[in-house]
Amino acid sequence: MKADWRPVASQAMLERRAAMYAVVRRFMRDRSILEVETPVLSTSANPDDSIQPVTVNSPTADGTREPVYLQTSPEFPMKRMLAGGCGPVYQICRVFRAGETGRLHRPEFSMLEWYRPGMNERGLMDEVADLLEALGLDRAARFSYAEYFQHDTGLDPHTCATNRLQALARERGLLTERLDRGALLDFLFSDMTRRKRSTEACFFIHDYPACQAALARIKDDDPPLAARFELFINGMEIANGFHELNDSDEQRRRFQDDNERRKQHGLPEVRLDERLLAALDGLPDCAGVALGLDRLLMCITGADDIREVLTFPDEAG
Repeated sequence: MKADWRPVASQAMLERRAAMYAVVRRFMRDRSILEVETPVLSTSANPDDSIQPVTVNSPTADGTREPVYLQTSPEFPMKRMLAGGCGPVYQICRVFRAGETGRLHRPEFSMLEWYRPGMNERGLMDEVADLLEALGLDRAARFSYAEYFQHDTGLDPHTCATNRLQALARERGLLTERLDRGALLDFLFSDMTRRKRSTEACFFIHDYPACQAALARIKDDDPPLAARFELFINGMEIANGFHELNDSDEQRRRFQDDNERRKQHGLPEVRLDERLLAALDGLPDCAGVALGLDRLLMCITGADDIREVLTFPDEAG
């Protein structure tokens, strides 16, 4: 039997994607944000234990082979460009994450990422909302992480005891013995977002717990909060943004903690990006956001499965 070679996305879907990209590029041009390209392959990667990089074997000059990573995001080289003084930049690119398959996931997908020197996460939320309107979508509502979490659970995610979170997670079907506080909050938050899919169509969540800061700054609040936001549409995470950390020592500590969690979960350690760490102390005060373009196209077109918006969704299995 011959292999099915046909594209999956319809001609109309291909045209909708092209039109979406044209709006994005016009939006960025009108705001003097420069389009750039960065390498897809690197000898280092983000060690976040919730993101699994795709590795390939690449011959070296002496004939040996060492693993290199396909990018999970263009974030690290773009930050090096910012530290070099390039000004506001954006990129539309393909990114890769191992083991991500399903109705909303593929191992290869399209991402829009941009950075704004002189802007914090609140200002960048405004800009993301402006982009949604330019694409014909509704302006997003806004909730703090605490008010969203408390409305669903009655618990303050910043101050409640970890054993209270464990008990609630068990009630909702998760075995929690090996999960730390950040992972528990992730599970509970994902569960409530999934259940509210039909009632809160488009919204931002901001002011995350400090334990979920990732590459964001920690705000000097009581309790401390991560200067981070996420955008959700129809129950899907669409974008993740930060007021970017520019402290290389603190970022190294977080990366080392990430690798320690990887070891605890039986995952391979990831080589740290020493070039990023060397550049971070020169990173200007800025905010950045990564936005999933395939999921955004699903929202624009009403598609229910990510395969509907991809030309060849099953090339990698």
